[in-house]
Amino acid sequence: MRQPRGASSSPPRLATWARRAVTIPLYCASWAFVLATFPLLIALALTVDVAGRRRWATTRCLLFILLYLSCEVVGLAACMATWLLQGVAGRARYLHWNFRLESWWANTLFSGAQRIFSMRLAVEGVEAVSRGPFLLFLRHASIGDTLLPAILISRPHGIVLRYVLKQELLWDPCLDVVGNRLANYFVRRGSGDTENEIAAVQRLLDDLGPHDGVLLYPEGTRFTEAKRRRVLDRLAASDDETARRRASSLRHILPPRLGGALGLLEVNRGADAVFCAHVGFEGAGTFRDLINGTLIDQLIRVVFWRVAFSDIPTQRAERVDWLWRHWKRMDDWIDERADRQEFAPSCAQLPVSS
Repeated sequence: MRQPRGASSSPPRLATWARRAVTIPLYCASWAFVLATFPLLIALALTVDVAGRRRWATTRCLLFILLYLSCEVVGLAACMATWLLQGVAGRARYLHWNFRLESWWANTLFSGAQRIFSMRLAVEGVEAVSRGPFLLFLRHASIGDTLLPAILISRPHGIVLRYVLKQELLWDPCLDVVGNRLANYFVRRGSGDTENEIAAVQRLLDDLGPHDGVLLYPEGTRFTEAKRRRVLDRLAASDDETARRRASSLRHILPPRLGGALGLLEVNRGADAVFCAHVGFEGAGTFRDLINGTLIDQLIRVVFWRVAFSDIPTQRAERVDWLWRHWKRMDDWIDERADRQEFAPSCAQLPVSS
């Protein structure tokens, strides 16, 4: 397994350990507290659900919190073990262990959420992500969709994805530790240093091989209707009629932020492009949504489609038009399914399908 030089965000060591001195004890203490008080907490949750006829939403949410904290604690213990063994394992095996740990963490969390919330998962176009290299452009609607690449691409196909993520996610200790060991970049949003941020993202393409991919969320943030309105209001005050028209045509996703996507395409030397749309996570953007039961019995639909490198335009203006066409295709696909989402019978679960 290769790691491109300078791929990780490489934050200052003092800041990194200062952050981890807070997050690691906090997560471990939270896990111990929930575990110690679980009989009382589960009794309270059941009482709330029975009284409110909430389809066991509070109970399910409590079980998911315990699962999440348990994954963090087990993951941190595994991080320590791999760190202690890296001297005898060698660099390549050390990176492979961390990749496997990343895949295990995401798969355990998602498969557990499927069972807890009685979700189903239906996938189209999995052949598009069965081989690398590729640039993966995803819709971002919820924390839940950040697990999809690991469970649908990395785990079944062995594709090592290099993630472009926001720096705020470093406050999750497992993402912090493993994410900085592997080839990822945590973007400093609003840093005012756009040129260097894009250059760091571009370095993720270094030594991209047949078992690798680079993942980017072009929206730059999770979609909400309020954010969509803010984007439209901002564009209304601009002189860019084309951008206003394109943004207004999108109903379910935010306009792509062109810097990162065009930066990757500019230095791309042979990787195909893959787009990923999904529906089902729209009502699970916050903790309040989870505790209100919006994921219960939900059907998560996912689709991938691939564009060959030879079909990606070479000129910047043409690339902008090309990216917008696929972004509109994504929005149309979502629109066709968003209003007729099916729901699974209670406790039903379907395997991933192609």
